[in-house]
Amino acid sequence: MTQEEKVQYWTNVSNNDLKAADVLFGGQQYLYTCFMCHQTIEKIFKGCFGKLNLQEHPHIHNLATLAQRSNIFEMLSEEQKNFIATLNPFNIEARYPDYKKSLQNYLTKEITQDVLTKTKELQKWTIETILSQ
Repeated sequence: MTQEEKVQYWTNVSNNDLKAADVLFGGQQYLYTCFMCHQTIEKIFKGCFGKLNLQEHPHIHNLATLAQRSNIFEMLSEEQKNFIATLNPFNIEARYPDYKKSLQNYLTKEITQDVLTKTKELQKWTIETILSQ
């Protein structure tokens, strides 16, 4: 796969995950909405790795680590860094029953809407600022 094909692949997968997040939000599945938001950002960051690095992306899920290894962490604003720190737990911890229950109790419609909005903003920023160069 060429570098351009890798970027296109990860962008398409990220877009599909974001569409799934919207559907889940409409169905009031707030925990899974946030999980798909994490997936959206993970995939678009892997697209950055494909654009900015010649090697295969790392098989990791931590968004901050992925951003650092993709050489984009320093390009992120403090607000974006804080957001990925907030988004990170929705990948792994959301799979464990006790933590899953506490997340479900925490996630209101308003909180989830905020996560979804910020995910859309970060994905758009990443595409426009990094992947479209």
